Amino acid sequence: MKICADLHTHTIASGHAYGTIREMAFAASEKKLEMLGISEHAPGIPGTVGTYYYWCLNKIPRELYGVKMLFGSELNVHQDGSLSMTEEELDRLDYALVGIHDLCYEDRGRERNTDNLIECMKHKIVSFVSHPDDDSIPVEYERLVKAAKDYHVALEVNNSSLLKPDRRLNCFENYRTMLKLCREYEVPIIVSSDAHDPSWVGVFDLAVRLIEEEGFDENLILNTSAGKVMDFLKQS
Repeated sequence: MKICADLHTHTIASGHAYGTIREMAFAASEKKLEMLGISEHAPGIPGTVGTYYYWCLNKIPRELYGVKMLFGSELNVHQDGSLSMTEEELDRLDYALVGIHDLCYEDRGRERNTDNLIECMKHKIVSFVSHPDDDSIPVEYERLVKAAKDYHVALEVNNSSLLKPDRRLNCFENYRTMLKLCREYEVPIIVSSDAHDPSWVGVFDLAVRLIEEEGFDENLILNTSAGKVMDFLKQS
């Protein structure tokens, strides 16, 4: 299995990552990736970008070192199920992931957490759910997968989560459950590095191994093809 696009990465602009856009793009080129998505953390995460950052995204080249560049954001889920950016900011993005982050979200229980996440998935800019894997803030996977199908959203298998199972509670088991349901309901996934440093761009080994062990349908993996990614985003 070859993953050709990494759509969940962060640069120094996110406040707790360590590479520039060009360093991340160069790393993607070295890994023979066709596409790189820069998805800085939205406001609500300490030290991340402000509003004006998104106003200036159109200044950045759309190809660096032979890699097609996309510019998005990893949005936060609020306690009331709202997104952590304004409509004006969202209009500046190529795409968005949305995820629950314990830095700006308090566990509301499995049902309410799922309600809040699904409410955020309804927005047209949201194409992906990031790292839905941590039982510290649990979700109901069947409802999540069905909502992903209803709202044209792909679910992520996050390689970084699998590197720290002591901090992402039951992440391996939760991904196995999610993958089985995605296969049953024919819901697409993406595989992401969640890189916060250039050295981690395009690192998918644990995620790919898990997906292959589960016998997951490769046709449902979006980022095996840059064309599949772009087609999916256009349909959002």
